[in-house]
Amino acid sequence: MSSDSFSRVGVAGLVAGAAATAFVGPALSRSAPSTGAAPAFRGTSQSTASGVSFGTAALGTATLAAVATSARKQRTSRAAKVVRQQAPPSTAVAERKKEDLTGALPDCPATIWNAEDIDIKKLPPVKQTAPLIIDAAELGDELKKGTEKQWVAAQKDKIMAQLQDHGAIWFRNFETTKQPDGFREFYEALQLNPCLDPIHTSGLRAMEEKKHAVYEAVNKPSLAGHFVGLHNESTFVKTATYGAFVCFKQASEGGGEFLIADGAKILEDMDPAVLERIYTNKVRISVSNLDLNFLGSLPDGMKESASDFLQDLIFKVVAPKFDMDLEMVYGADQSNPYRLQAIEHAQSPINKHPVTGQPVWFCNLHNHSRYLRDRRPCTVPEVGMTDVYSGDLSAIPYDDVRHINEVCEKNIKVMAMKEGDVVLLDNYRVLHGRNTFKGDRKHAVTWFESCGEPLANNQKQKPDDFMNELINKTLV
Repeated sequence: MSSDSFSRVGVAGLVAGAAATAFVGPALSRSAPSTGAAPAFRGTSQSTASGVSFGTAALGTATLAAVATSARKQRTSRAAKVVRQQAPPSTAVAERKKEDLTGALPDCPATIWNAEDIDIKKLPPVKQTAPLIIDAAELGDELKKGTEKQWVAAQKDKIMAQLQDHGAIWFRNFETTKQPDGFREFYEALQLNPCLDPIHTSGLRAMEEKKHAVYEAVNKPSLAGHFVGLHNESTFVKTATYGAFVCFKQASEGGGEFLIADGAKILEDMDPAVLERIYTNKVRISVSNLDLNFLGSLPDGMKESASDFLQDLIFKVVAPKFDMDLEMVYGADQSNPYRLQAIEHAQSPINKHPVTGQPVWFCNLHNHSRYLRDRRPCTVPEVGMTDVYSGDLSAIPYDDVRHINEVCEKNIKVMAMKEGDVVLLDNYRVLHGRNTFKGDRKHAVTWFESCGEPLANNQKQKPDDFMNELINKTLV
């Protein structure tokens, strides 16, 4: 499962770069003798090639940088799939100083999977859902001007218990959270421990305020016309425990509403037969397409060896930089035998919450399905287009995809956040997305590994900022 969908384009950029480096570069040297809430379906795709002009030079540079970084810092093992429980919300920690967090964030923790033996026919009822709204304007004497930080700190245990019950809390009309430093005071008052984005090295979510651990939240003009579907900030390997989205500036010309949906409610509302099929079959998520059509023109003796070489090269260069448990597969979508796709391994679309044990919809199909993307505003170039297959790489029946889409959209809550508003969410339970927008928009997010004491030993093999900065500057 992906972090935000645009991190997938970073993977795609490096995939294309690897191919360009392997074949274009050597070829040149040999030949020289001296990119509710959901819009209604459209009949035709609104995808555009805007952003395709990454350029082989930039892509080759990205790949060479990946190779250089890998050589500089070899990874000796894959991301550890250890079970890490959230620290109890009541854990006490010392008052923290405002140190600069640049380069100091721990890696995103490993995904906690507990997806076996879920009885689809006996799902527990959902008693409370998202979002709970806490409005500063309605707190009266309980919250006086200048005491917001103290109020949040005093309410920490209650707030974190409410978050566990509802899955998301919308904090409205707070003043101190209108600036990054005040936003940091807010999350530190809750004793939340920030971490890197699950795919920090994708570079497509830049660090807006490094010293405060604040990422930008898909505000780039090139992505304004793209609808971001529901997803957890997660891959098969890594998942942030909590997220806090903040509005520093609403879209100047409208749109850009934040979207959430309760994964427990989605599960509750889904047709049991559809749910049983997709749970039994599992899902695999494709994160990029690279059409290597030139392979078809090679002599038969070279075609297979060239295909294998590229497949192996791209896997070795790209996969270690993203910790996404990828496999490189030719022709999975049946449209082109020379289309090389980077596909995550089979995973369950349902998971149990690591603390409550509540079964939840834990799948990014609403965001990543090619069938759905082709029927709503999409500005992702072909190289970055995603798709979702059954666990055996067969197509998920379109009737099932349509039903899942209907249930997801039924549960979407549209949140027109204003300056200073914060949405705190439990990333294992609640999915999020974003509407299209016009004009300038400045929303941001910080991801958290835990509440209370930081997770132990989460600094090992932590990715650095090199790839994040390179890809963000050259490919986005």
